[in-house]
Amino acid sequence: MNDKSQNLEKIKNEIMNDFANNEFTAKGWLPIYTISPKSKIMIIGQAPGLKAQISQVAWNDLSGDKLRQWLGITKEQFYNTDNFALIPMDFYFPGSSKAGDIPPRKEFADKWHNKLISNLENLKLIILIGSYSQKYYLKSTAKNNLTETVRAYKDYLPLYFPLAHPSPRNIRWHINNPWFDTEVIPDLKKLVNQILTT
Repeated sequence: MNDKSQNLEKIKNEIMNDFANNEFTAKGWLPIYTISPKSKIMIIGQAPGLKAQISQVAWNDLSGDKLRQWLGITKEQFYNTDNFALIPMDFYFPGSSKAGDIPPRKEFADKWHNKLISNLENLKLIILIGSYSQKYYLKSTAKNNLTETVRAYKDYLPLYFPLAHPSPRNIRWHINNPWFDTEVIPDLKKLVNQILTT
């Protein structure tokens, strides 16, 4: 295990032992994320759903199937940490409300993301899924809403690529924004393929 790998393992232990995560650790929950010093593409989502938390596998649902379709990759490629780091804005299922899952904790990314990213040696692209990650990473350069930000995806390349969420619940958004499938997804697939094959 090299120094970067050791650092990442140390950070994972720190996350699990952090007082702010005590309630999750007490349930026997592990932080849901995957990363390697060799990861080329980082995917930053919202927070794991309950199914992902229980199975301990990120994007282990219909949303993950749709995301892999958008990326033009197999499950094997997706879960290979030399290819992808899967880093949500919060590494634990935050709970549910009548409106859906509770948003990720605002302070979580501040505390842990930079520590993880500093150990990546080959990072070429950060894919930002949903408004939480886009507002956090793009800051003042994000547009007025997710739709405008995603439509302006070329403005954020080569480092960032903003996407809508692949949840089946977003079907109305996709119906209302057909340009996403005809313009954004082909460019995404092409870029991902270039990064993974070089």
